[in-house]
Amino acid sequence: MTGQDIGIDVQTDAPAHGVKLSDAAAAKAKALLDQEGRDDMHLRIAVQPGGCAGLRYQLFFDERSLDGDARVDFNGIGLVVDRMSAPYIQDTVIDFVDTIEKQGFTIDNPNAGGSCACGDSFH
Repeated sequence: MTGQDIGIDVQTDAPAHGVKLSDAAAAKAKALLDQEGRDDMHLRIAVQPGGCAGLRYQLFFDERSLDGDARVDFNGIGLVVDRMSAPYIQDTVIDFVDTIEKQGFTIDNPNAGGSCACGDSFH
């Protein structure tokens, strides 16, 4: 399966952080920022210690630029990863699902050795 198969706008040069944002996730993030009238923010994914499995994802809008950040633009939304989080989430895909069962952003991390029952943390 390629990035195009799952709705990812594949970049021609490899992103420094290796995280991909699906078209659906980029569109939802952009719509949320547009709704708030913000064009000065980007989407940041980070990994922090915590949760039952040891590490927890943080996905949030941020206006800061930190030393060592890697940024890639996906369909008008910037996706930023800090230097410390990058090794844990290399090749991760962030998607947005909107079904009867679930609505929200999903994170598919091939580097996670396992996760807790609630799916909020990984190791």
